[in-house]
Amino acid sequence: MSLKNSFKFSLIYTLVLILQTRSISLASLPQDLFHLKIASKIHTDEQFLLSVSTDYGNLTTSIPDAVLYPSSPQDISSLIRFSYNSSNPFPIAPRGNGHSINGQASAPDGVVINMKSLGYGHNNGINVSIVNRYVDVGGEQLWIDLLHETLKYGLTPRSWTDYLHLTVGGTLSVGGISGQTSRYGPQISNVIELDVITGKGEMITCSKDQNSDLFLAVLGGMGQFGIITRARIILSPAPQKVHWIRLVYTDVVTFTRDQERLISTENSEGSPLRLFNYVEGSFLVDRRLLGSWRSPQFFTDSDYDRMSQLVTEDGLGGVYYIEGAVYYTDEITVQVNQELELLLGELSYVPDYAFIRNVSYVEFLDRVHDGELKLRELGEWEVPHPWLNLFVPKSRILDFDAGVIKGILSNRSAAGIILMYPMNRNKWDDRMSTMIPDEEIFYTFGLLRSASRENLQVMIDENDKILQFCNLAGIKYKQYLPHYATTKGWMKHFGTKWNNFLALKAKYDPELILSPGSTILSSYI
Repeated sequence: MSLKNSFKFSLIYTLVLILQTRSISLASLPQDLFHLKIASKIHTDEQFLLSVSTDYGNLTTSIPDAVLYPSSPQDISSLIRFSYNSSNPFPIAPRGNGHSINGQASAPDGVVINMKSLGYGHNNGINVSIVNRYVDVGGEQLWIDLLHETLKYGLTPRSWTDYLHLTVGGTLSVGGISGQTSRYGPQISNVIELDVITGKGEMITCSKDQNSDLFLAVLGGMGQFGIITRARIILSPAPQKVHWIRLVYTDVVTFTRDQERLISTENSEGSPLRLFNYVEGSFLVDRRLLGSWRSPQFFTDSDYDRMSQLVTEDGLGGVYYIEGAVYYTDEITVQVNQELELLLGELSYVPDYAFIRNVSYVEFLDRVHDGELKLRELGEWEVPHPWLNLFVPKSRILDFDAGVIKGILSNRSAAGIILMYPMNRNKWDDRMSTMIPDEEIFYTFGLLRSASRENLQVMIDENDKILQFCNLAGIKYKQYLPHYATTKGWMKHFGTKWNNFLALKAKYDPELILSPGSTILSSYI
């Protein structure tokens, strides 16, 4: 048995022991719950509880008392309303595809809502308005299904995550970022309207003009103020093809400078530097990583050999690269090719180290899924993922690179995918719940690693060292997909927004029912 399969078996065995040693008498849930009309949709058998007891992170275990399989938003409202009016309110957490990493979708001693039960895998929850160029989509729907449905009408959402097999409600609850964010904003900046079920069980439609405080709170709100059951998302004309580009750099100064030029809002729309529709950056450690699960089909064996030679000749621990994408249609192919040639001539990547692949729009957007399928075949998908995601101010990114990439992570003993790319603050709405640095340009740093039982603690310790380094160096970062062990940590995270957070929580979830796995208020009351 491989180490990965051994870990999975050990985790399942541990969960079964927990269930066997703990009394599943449902004493913590009011028995009247099982007399409601939704009682037949509430499951308490071991198999259902185990299915929602851990998440993609595989770092925490939390067994609920029950799982709700709703067939309508009204079912969710009934459950929450019952808890809210109970003399002993119990926690409730929505769970989409379970891609959280620190138990954010858990509900210990409460009820987990399996959101996929609302219509996962079906397109009857996706309704496109061609005239108004928006789509109404259920919060339980996957982005990949939304993509395929909107393309039938020649339309597409503008902003994506790099992995599309996530639910709409899930990514809108945290922000939704990728290489499109610098140009089109995060996914939460592309939403017109929401249907939300609050912590009182109220079903409320909200937008920037209607119930705006709830609308702004829920977007990026980590499920603390309500559950998204419908989102109205902006659409644009869909391209057909993509120039998928990777440009290699050997020093961080030119790497960051070129990225910042590519996302600059000062360049006129006619400038070739505005050609990229997608900009991300990475630091690559070794050959194994170059063929990572995020895009296993990109580099050829010859590309690998050239990259390894570059690293060896320059005595580098790795190389940086900018990943870009240019979207286009057949009608403008010649023009786009000419502008791309001009753009590449203005950048300072290592000569002859520009790699270009021509793929379809869908192939580019869904590229990570190919890597997932390969890892599933090897039994290496359901392993611990001690990820760390930070927003770092532009003014400190070189200090961060020196202390983290060239310092803490320099031994490469627990290497993984390292993302580092800039975003524009003016593409975000600061009234929303997601926290970002104060500077006009800030960088996303993503340390996306898969662990074995042997190196999991090494990775966790390195994550802690990175945060300690930032704190000691005075780097005012913000966590994306945040996780703090104490309310004090959350207070620092929200800063001047903390009192507003408490006021909105008191208004929309006064019994602290929703999404307790975040532990935001666990030590506050």
